[in-house]
Amino acid sequence: MNDLRVITTGGTIDKIYFDRLSDFRVGEPQIGELLREANVTFSWAVTALLRKDSLDLDDADRRAILEAVRGCEESCILVTHGTDTMVETARVLQAVTDRSIVLTGAMQPATQRDSDAVFNIGFAIGVLRTCGPGVRIAMNGQVLTPETARKNRAENRFEPDRPGSAIEESS
Repeated sequence: MNDLRVITTGGTIDKIYFDRLSDFRVGEPQIGELLREANVTFSWAVTALLRKDSLDLDDADRRAILEAVRGCEESCILVTHGTDTMVETARVLQAVTDRSIVLTGAMQPATQRDSDAVFNIGFAIGVLRTCGPGVRIAMNGQVLTPETARKNRAENRFEPDRPGSAIEESS
């Protein structure tokens, strides 16, 4: 069994720039390459479940993510997800209470030099490996619960919906 299961759903983290079309589209999951480049010393496996912008996810997609999480043998599960509806998916995943589940993503595609993807993934893995069962969102150096997380579009980051509502402890 692997130490970590990664379930990819698409989102900005996996977007690729198509020069001919001058736009971004969700491409292949980038996390496997990022973990190899980071030379991580634990075992991991990637399940490429969806390739959608999170604004295009619907209830059926969230049920598929939930079932994929329930079907994992691993106790630590990282879900890469688009940032626009990450909180909604995290709330659905709260139905799973016996695993450590962390959702993360990026505000810029992982393929871009100025992406926050590498930081967010490393941070999310740290959260997974130190926290017990439960669902958390790890973005921008914050550990948030589905009830307290919100995307601040003006500042281009995640933050607690009210001061003092971020998770401070690591257990």
